[in-house]
Amino acid sequence: MSHSSDPQPMTSRRSGPLTGEAQVPGDKSISHRALILGALSVGETRITGLLEGQDVLDTARAMAAFGAQVERLGPGEWSVHGVGVGGFAAPESVIDCGNSGTGVRLIMGAMATTPITATFTGDASLSRRPMARVTVPLAQFGAEIAAREGDCLPITIRGAADPLPLRYRTPVASAQIKSAVLLAGLNAPGETVVIEAEPTRDHSERMLAGFGADIRTETTAEGHVITLTGRPELRAQPVAVPRDPSSAAFPVAAALIVPGSAIRVPGVSRNPTRDGLYVTLLEMGADIRFENEREEGGEPVADLVVRHGPLKGVSVPPERAASMIDEFPILSVIAAFAEGRTVMNGVAELRVKESDRIDAMARGLEANGVKVEETRDSMTVHGMASVPGGGMAATHLDHRIAMSFLVLGLASEAPVTVDDGSPITTSFPDFLPLMRGLGADIGKSD
Repeated sequence: MSHSSDPQPMTSRRSGPLTGEAQVPGDKSISHRALILGALSVGETRITGLLEGQDVLDTARAMAAFGAQVERLGPGEWSVHGVGVGGFAAPESVIDCGNSGTGVRLIMGAMATTPITATFTGDASLSRRPMARVTVPLAQFGAEIAAREGDCLPITIRGAADPLPLRYRTPVASAQIKSAVLLAGLNAPGETVVIEAEPTRDHSERMLAGFGADIRTETTAEGHVITLTGRPELRAQPVAVPRDPSSAAFPVAAALIVPGSAIRVPGVSRNPTRDGLYVTLLEMGADIRFENEREEGGEPVADLVVRHGPLKGVSVPPERAASMIDEFPILSVIAAFAEGRTVMNGVAELRVKESDRIDAMARGLEANGVKVEETRDSMTVHGMASVPGGGMAATHLDHRIAMSFLVLGLASEAPVTVDDGSPITTSFPDFLPLMRGLGADIGKSD
């Protein structure tokens, strides 16, 4: 399937109060993992609430290519008949992961300790992203890896016939690295150990335990240590995917900056390893209440009630970055409307996401009259009483950059345009109708 399309410029305009309920899509991180672990299990895994964005659909197709039976039963409802740990078959064609760094890195891990060969590719954005952070530890399991110059896609992996268990310290805070190593460790004998300096999102650990893996976590002098015993028989499980806190961030942000707004966002994941944005917003004085707190599918969730109100700038500590790494673009938009400076520290990882998100946000904010300062590992936004707007933001094929600037335009004095809104479908296919349903003035540019 081709992932290229003609650019779709979009424009957002100053809007009246946003009101109503925002039913955001299922969590993307959990959706990827539910499909992969379902494919590695014995029996049928039923998934409800699956995000049906392009990234996750690419992972579903990949699991079918490796031999699992994957079927869509209805909106958000999927069935996966797995092949068991070590049961993947060699795919007949190249695995195209589109725009998804999570998808490609986790799938590489899942097949790297099975003696089959697979070639992975992706779109122009994904093909520029660094893969050595995953291929280096996978090679230590015994996999043979051939990559393009710069360790970029396309990449061919010949899985290890006699994999070795691995003890690995992650070089950067990344749930993708950790998850790829743990998934590879499933088909290795003995114990595979991942050591992190700071905990990253723990969906893989929670879901592995739910599927029957022997996995434990502890904090030691070395750091956050996760230990997985290899070669379990994973048992198929029903998976209820909670709503994505990263997607919820966009209507939440819009409600915070558009005067008079009051919205409700039900069933959003409150996983503490994903909650950094909401911790930060509360520090900024945001009017957010968490109601009906409960647990669904092993994940804590709550209904968010959000109202517009005054905000103040804060300094985000570097140790919080891992728990909100995808939310810094939209935080920088919120910061533009806050009193004083907002300083975001420990964000170097943003430079190797779908785009260099620090550079993309800085240039786009500057084009709309906002003062920004940046270093390799930080970004400072100077809040304003009134954001001029009127500029064009380059999205660089990055869905979060596109959505962030469309939110900016809802409270700016002049409209804000993005050069291409088409990448939004990779993670939030209903973004436009959902935002319009709340009262947002967003549409395709003339």
